[in-house]
Amino acid sequence: MRHWALFLLLAIGCNIWQIEAEFFTSIGQMTDLIYVEKDLVKSLKEYIKAEESKLTEIKSWAEKMDQLTHISTSDPEGYLGHPVNAYKLMKRLNTDWLKLENLVLQQTSDAFIANLSIQRENFPTDEDESGAAKALMRLQDTYRLDSESISKGKLPGAQHAAFLTVEDCFELGKIAYNDGDYYHTVLWMQQTLRQLEEGEPSVVTQAEALDYLSYSVYQMGDMHRAIELTKRLIAVDPTHLRAKSNLHYFKKLLLEEGQSDQRMDEEFYQSQSKKEVDMRPDNYISERDSYEALCRGEGIKMTTRRQSRLFCRYHNNNNHPRLIIAPIKEEDEWDSPHIVRYHEMLSDAEIEKIKEIAKPMLARATVRNSVTGILETANYRISKSAWLADDEDPVVNRVNKRIADITGLEMETAELLQVANYGVGGQYEPHFDFSRKEEPDAFRELGTGNRLATLLNYMSDVPAGGATVFPDFGAAIYPKKGTSVFWYNLFKSGEGDYRTRHAACPVLVGSKWVSNKWIHERGQEFKRPCGLTEVD
Repeated sequence: MRHWALFLLLAIGCNIWQIEAEFFTSIGQMTDLIYVEKDLVKSLKEYIKAEESKLTEIKSWAEKMDQLTHISTSDPEGYLGHPVNAYKLMKRLNTDWLKLENLVLQQTSDAFIANLSIQRENFPTDEDESGAAKALMRLQDTYRLDSESISKGKLPGAQHAAFLTVEDCFELGKIAYNDGDYYHTVLWMQQTLRQLEEGEPSVVTQAEALDYLSYSVYQMGDMHRAIELTKRLIAVDPTHLRAKSNLHYFKKLLLEEGQSDQRMDEEFYQSQSKKEVDMRPDNYISERDSYEALCRGEGIKMTTRRQSRLFCRYHNNNNHPRLIIAPIKEEDEWDSPHIVRYHEMLSDAEIEKIKEIAKPMLARATVRNSVTGILETANYRISKSAWLADDEDPVVNRVNKRIADITGLEMETAELLQVANYGVGGQYEPHFDFSRKEEPDAFRELGTGNRLATLLNYMSDVPAGGATVFPDFGAAIYPKKGTSVFWYNLFKSGEGDYRTRHAACPVLVGSKWVSNKWIHERGQEFKRPCGLTEVD
């Protein structure tokens, strides 16, 4: 706008000099200059008005972001623990700040643009924004949350208020649509329409939402409803050519199937237009259903009889010298397979030190390919992890020694302490910690045998979600900061205990920090002697 105005001033200025050269001797001819000057004043006012309007918009944005960052920086992990806040942070830095940059670029604010351009190198990408959106949808599925509850930020344990605008809901639907996920497209386009109907102002139109919704419903096989939604779209936007083409196509398909397009009565039409779709994507399997049920606290098989076999005790590991004076508090979490929890395993100071060391080293967590044995990232494990050696810090060495004292197992052949952080929707779907017979090369390069046991340290409380669940026998163990849970992955015979297949449930609200120690077979020959039968 400024460049255009300056060009206009220069161009008209040149004409002025031409006019003066030609008309300075004639008042009558000079009267034209009055109108030229009037046009100059008019264009100058328009330029000032445009500049003021943009500055007002930028000032409003700055004030809004100032309030937001004041809240977010007061408790970063707590703030990002709310999945809606995490998604909106991805969206703001990937999309909204770019819009602001374009706005400011029009006003040539060099210092700000230079700084913003440099900072943008560290901003989230489209992939990051898409990943946060998919995480939000994963939480929606696992914890059976309706779109409206998520949009209004009504999540259990949430400490910070958060809500989704019409634009946010629409973008979520578009991300699902572009991923071929019509199930979530329908849910979020319906929420977009719901908020528009409630009168929320937005640049998104009903026609845009109905366009995505009608076609997604068709893709999910509900032809009658697709026709009704397409008719609604045409009623909202009679010029929508694709909608008219789709309507013709849908009707043709119905006729080919020997069905007719009978217009629904108004009451039924209204109920259909607001109906939530309950269909799940085709890739859902029965184990995922049981795993997600346990994450929600459903299907836990802790009977009264089983509870009667669980006890708490002070554990000194057969009078270990370092545990005689200060035994550890041990609590049975499950009887068979035996899972125990150790209380006050890590102090707050130790936890903070481990997190401080691990944070700069965090990278996307990997899994071992069961066929190739190669470590790789996977969609079913969403977290970042770091590996800490004994000599990394005295705290790491002290924690490893404590694990050895309490378990009575050799740490020389154990893997490094792995620290993991699960953010928005962070999870690790059902898996085995040990390598099975079809994975003979899984730990060959370590030369320490199979993973005998797992000790998992919880380094944060999680307000909602984030449980460790065992689908095979229906157990759910919840994070408690400073505690550790321990179980054996192998029987004494060396055979894998397939009951120990477990999962880390998606974090609904909060930031989940854990560290785990995978203890291997070698060096344990006299510490855990072999059993006589396969399942000893």
